[in-house]
Amino acid sequence: MNNIRLGMTEITVPQNAFGALPIQRVSTEEAVSLLRNAYDGGMRFFDTARAYSDSEEKMGKAFCGMRDKVFISSKTMATTKEKFEEDLNTTLTNLKTDYLDLYQLHCAAKCYTEEDEIYNCLVEAKRQGRVRHIGITAHKIGVAEDIVNSGLYETLQFPFSYLASDRDIALVNSCKEHDMGFIAMKGLSGGLLTNSRACMAFMSQYDALPIWGIQRQSELDEWLSFFENEVTMTDEIRDFIDKDRNELLGEFCRGCGYCMPCTVDITINQCARMSQMIRRAPSQNWLTDHWQQEMLKIDSCVDCGICKTRCPYELDIPNLLKKNLADYKEILAGKPV
Repeated sequence: MNNIRLGMTEITVPQNAFGALPIQRVSTEEAVSLLRNAYDGGMRFFDTARAYSDSEEKMGKAFCGMRDKVFISSKTMATTKEKFEEDLNTTLTNLKTDYLDLYQLHCAAKCYTEEDEIYNCLVEAKRQGRVRHIGITAHKIGVAEDIVNSGLYETLQFPFSYLASDRDIALVNSCKEHDMGFIAMKGLSGGLLTNSRACMAFMSQYDALPIWGIQRQSELDEWLSFFENEVTMTDEIRDFIDKDRNELLGEFCRGCGYCMPCTVDITINQCARMSQMIRRAPSQNWLTDHWQQEMLKIDSCVDCGICKTRCPYELDIPNLLKKNLADYKEILAGKPV
């Protein structure tokens, strides 16, 4: 297993980290067990956020008494000093700690600089010792490039998978040139990529720390297996990736959910990618009465456009929903999957 140095932070951990967004969907007992098993299996970097409901609290319970053995990153969506202080204090309380290894501005709409109150809050928290390193997360490539070129942050967290564009790959290389740690989110593209071996082999080629969203022990076991059986890029894996890229590249939903809630209660982050999910997972899981009812809600779309303004990937979501519904109806009518 490669070790990754997160740039100027000097944080050095195995290239196999835990993304704790999904543990908000399981019980505290299950989450604590997952986190401790991840540590026992070799993972050392754990990523959470104030926006992930009770994820921080579960992590705090899991690592109580062993704070110095793990690296913990959290995030805030605050844009004012008051909200920043509220979020940071809540996060530290939830995690049962007096410091964070890394604190990031979450889903930044721009590169915040010394002219912005929120950036100065981050710097002051580091000066006080409540935060050891400062970073930022972004979803838009132009914003991410501005962040790297600013030299103001120690890490960047950005979507990165084997569906990455040449521009995305150049961003990762630019981080290395600027001695900036790169944390890869969406390594499975919101669940569209199902071959963990191919995903890990792709990451092994770059100075990137992937945080895999983990909800079940079976998922964790899959990632932990790579500590014992190291995977590198091969011709066979490269051929598989090329085939997958040809099928998936283009306008597709990553399932991040930032577009929600919908004004007419459409489950956008699933319905907008139904055509892919129904072909990449057991199709019967998506043809149930429940999902048929969910998909039919698309007919109620009023084209308000709110989801489009929220989408970090600037997708034409109403149009994407309608395309997925048309395909879904054809499948229900007998079109082969």
